[in-house]
Amino acid sequence: MSKRAIILAGGKGTRLKPYTVVLPKPLMPVGEHPIMEVIIKQLASYGFTHITLAVNHQADIIKAFFGNGEKWNLKIDYSLEDKPLSTMGPLKLIKDLPDNFLIMNGDILTDLNFGKFYDEHYVSKNIFTVSAAKRIQMTEYGVLIKNDGNQLVDFKEKPKENFLVSMGVYMANKKILDIIPDNQAYGFDHLMLELIKQKNFANIKEHNGYWLDIGRPDDYAQAIEEFEQKKSLFLK
Repeated sequence: MSKRAIILAGGKGTRLKPYTVVLPKPLMPVGEHPIMEVIIKQLASYGFTHITLAVNHQADIIKAFFGNGEKWNLKIDYSLEDKPLSTMGPLKLIKDLPDNFLIMNGDILTDLNFGKFYDEHYVSKNIFTVSAAKRIQMTEYGVLIKNDGNQLVDFKEKPKENFLVSMGVYMANKKILDIIPDNQAYGFDHLMLELIKQKNFANIKEHNGYWLDIGRPDDYAQAIEEFEQKKSLFLK
């Protein structure tokens, strides 16, 4: 089965400044490779044969680096936004989408088995599947718990909360295109809320392995360090 992927690579990388003043975020290096080259190598190893890069900011630099994909023995083409369309809006510009396809951000470091993720979605016939990871968020403050009389009844010093968060990796059925408006910014959040409203619920696949979004300087520094230590996790 031929596998298709859409990589979202049109953002300005605002959270990662000043690094992204010169380079677009998908070309930020981890080890010897730009982060999006790591992703493309992973997708190729899992049998993906056609990748579309949804580009906008510094599109020419991205095109110059990745070309037509011949270097990785797959086809790469491009969908150019003339204005920011968020995460799901760019899909309406791509006219040859198959019935099922993978969507992901171009700045993710993970050991997710993309082939298995694709196949499980395909078999389940879900309209949308979200790859999710557990994260612990620590509050930086002492939290005060009060009653109706403004009396302190409990206190928690820098409490931690567990969350299940989107990894920025999705599988979609082409039916979602009926929901996404033309030529408008439309995000993952908008799509999920609309599917919930329609009771056409997305499925969640929890990933217990490695995942890091390099969108912030601290996370990018962590990715650089851990990529070298755990390279065999990401590139076989």
